[in-house]
Amino acid sequence: MGLDTAALLTLAGVAAGLVGSMAGLASLFSYPALLAAGLPPIAANVTNTVAMISTTTGAAAGSRQELRGQGGRLLRLSTMATLGGSVGALLLLTTPASMFELIVPWLIALGSTLLLLSDRLRQVADDRARARGGAQGSLLPAAVAVALVAVYGGYFGAGAGVLMLAVLSVSATEPLPVTNALKNIATGAANLTAAVLFAFLSPVDWAAAAMVGAGALVGSWIGPAIVRRLPERPLRITIALAGFGLAAHLWVSALA
Repeated sequence: MGLDTAALLTLAGVAAGLVGSMAGLASLFSYPALLAAGLPPIAANVTNTVAMISTTTGAAAGSRQELRGQGGRLLRLSTMATLGGSVGALLLLTTPASMFELIVPWLIALGSTLLLLSDRLRQVADDRARARGGAQGSLLPAAVAVALVAVYGGYFGAGAGVLMLAVLSVSATEPLPVTNALKNIATGAANLTAAVLFAFLSPVDWAAAAMVGAGALVGSWIGPAIVRRLPERPLRITIALAGFGLAAHLWVSALA
């Protein structure tokens, strides 16, 4: 691997870690960089999944403030994400890669739409809770949604963070930095499970994964501090618009 390729992958990793920890769009930078480095699509996909483990590590280190007191919730989210990520990884290893190409952009667009409507949807949920006398509804729909997003994360991953952020934003009323921190851990659990399977059963390029991962560790550690300081509504809108952009890009690529 030449120095120029190593620099490209490391810088792409920094950008991926930064954007991934803030918006869930890490693969927007890392996956194309791996393709540009000469990796075939499947190898780039699995290598990207392995490299993104460091994004979870960096984001967790940078989000200690937001994650305080969230132990029980983190355990539930991580359990569902681990199960989903395992299923997604097995699907990638046993089904044609083209299977979800046409539906993936619509999923990301749906997640972006949910982000834009999250305030309204949470208001509806709060109104329903007040109508029940303050009792919370079942947690099962949110848990199932987390698991389904994790299936997609284990299978392909691009935009999975946007979908996870949308699900968590709709299911709970809390500051965006807290939701974002939980999103990083949940998607990280799905990534980790898939990465373990890929390490033994698929063509991971370990040198490329190390380069991207090193950059992502730095970028993801910085990301939560930026989210903490930015106004919530403009940030959510920016993330949603970026998600629409990624959905359009993947749609055009699928049709090409």
